[in-house]
Amino acid sequence: MKESEIEESNQLNLQFDKRGGLLPVVVQESETGDILMIASVNREAVDRTLETKKATFWSTSRNKLWVKGETSENTIWIDEILVDCDQDALVYKVRLEGDGVCHTKNKLGVHRKSCFYRSLNPDSKELTFLEK
Repeated sequence: MKESEIEESNQLNLQFDKRGGLLPVVVQESETGDILMIASVNREAVDRTLETKKATFWSTSRNKLWVKGETSENTIWIDEILVDCDQDALVYKVRLEGDGVCHTKNKLGVHRKSCFYRSLNPDSKELTFLEK
C-alpha cells in the first residue's frame, strides 16, 4: 500500500501489522482534555468499540478483550476517535461514567479518575501526587 493511501485517504486502513497486531490508544476525556489512560487495541477491539460505542481494549496481561467498566462499572463511552497520520495510533475522546478509569484507588477508596495521578519532578526524580 502506498504511503499516500494511508496518509491522505479518507479510507480507514489501520496498520495493525506494524506492531504485532496491536495499536496504542490514548484515552482522553472530551470535556476536560485530561489524559485518562493509555491502552492497546487489536482489530477485534476496535470493531467492538465502533459497534457498541464503549471503549474495548486488548489486555496484554490477560491476552483477551477487555471492556472498560465490565467489572468496575466505570464505563468509557466513545465521543470521537482520532487516527494519526500513519494509521498506527489512536486517540479515544470519551465520556467517563463512574469514578475513574484507573484500577488503583485514592485514600478514600475511590477509583482514580486517571492513571496519570503523579507528576515527576525532573530535579529530584521524585513523584508528586496530583490528587486533591
